Amino acid sequence: VQLVESGGGLVQAGGSLRLSCAASERSFSSHAVAWFRQAPGKEREFVATISWWSGGDTYYSNSVKGRFTISRDNAFNTVYLQMNSLEPEDTAVYYCAAYIGSGRAYTRLSSYDHWGQGTQVTVSS
Repeated sequence: VQLVESGGGLVQAGGSLRLSCAASERSFSSHAVAWFRQAPGKEREFVATISWWSGGDTYYSNSVKGRFTISRDNAFNTVYLQMNSLEPEDTAVYYCAAYIGSGRAYTRLSSYDHWGQGTQVTVSS
């Protein structure tokens, strides 16, 4: 499965962005999907995840809970990350990742078999 992120850009603090992760195959509907991010000089960190089924379970890191929302539209093989109330600390390259099925440790990078190339999000103060 090939994953392509889009929707990144430059936004002022307090603003919003919506990231998209589009997959090349319909089997994407059977994949758990997550967003990770990596800021300069820092390790890649978990942001949010959603189970494979429509309306599936979602989990968030404490740093984004209440501000970000992950969702998916399996009809369009796409997962979204709506980011509101953005802060300069949210500046990073955002990556989507996926694995087929469910049950893996969702915060671990090694749980995911497929990764996108990333999209840059920059939040100015």
